[in-house]
Amino acid sequence: MTPQQIELIKATVPVLRENGVALTRYFYQRMLKHHPELKNTFNLEHQQNDRQPRALAAAVLAYAEHIENPTVLAKALEHITTKHVSLNIQAEQYAIVGENLLHSISEVLDVAMDSELIAAWQAAYTQLAELMIAMEAKKYQTLAEQQGGWTGWRKFKITAIEQLNAVYLFTAMPLDEKLLVEATVDTGICVRVAVPHQELLQPQQFKLSHITANSYQFAVDAAKNASEYAVNAILIEHYQVGDVIELSAPMTV
Repeated sequence: MTPQQIELIKATVPVLRENGVALTRYFYQRMLKHHPELKNTFNLEHQQNDRQPRALAAAVLAYAEHIENPTVLAKALEHITTKHVSLNIQAEQYAIVGENLLHSISEVLDVAMDSELIAAWQAAYTQLAELMIAMEAKKYQTLAEQQGGWTGWRKFKITAIEQLNAVYLFTAMPLDEKLLVEATVDTGICVRVAVPHQELLQPQQFKLSHITANSYQFAVDAAKNASEYAVNAILIEHYQVGDVIELSAPMTV
């Protein structure tokens, strides 16, 4: 990035502090409208309750504030890239995100797409995307090389469901009957389920509560005021022993 581009990014910090959530909310709505297939990747309940727009707004603001020295964001990037790998985010999807983010900045801030500000944000996004893609590639490689490890989504059959007050314990075994990567209690594991009556899949992360050589058990809290996309509510209300779910490899996020 050029010094001028860095100054342009820094000049948008006050706007991001004031209107960052409005921008990211618009971004997600725009992207999911133009690429509805990504609804299978992003948790739609977190869109409805603004959890994801707020998280992205905070991340964009932090990047803009530290654009001269993004290495201070190493811990945050480690967290985000681990979450991306658990959701099976692919490198080619960064182009979709970038295109919609730049158009959102243009449309929300009423700035022309051929302006110097958009060019600066394009350079900033490209720099960040290349870094995150490289970090995620290493994580995917590590998962693939681990004994019992895997990348992407793997089908599991639910073998037991236990209720302990407001918590449901789901035990699942891989359909392929192959080894499972070792993990520890409280490690995060991403679960993907089918939304009833819709051609839609939804992911959500839970924590492992028990691990054996051929099964994982994860805890699901009872849902309160859940939307139709709430994975915990879908699991509790619609899934039974013998049903199939998808899991990504356990990772500490």
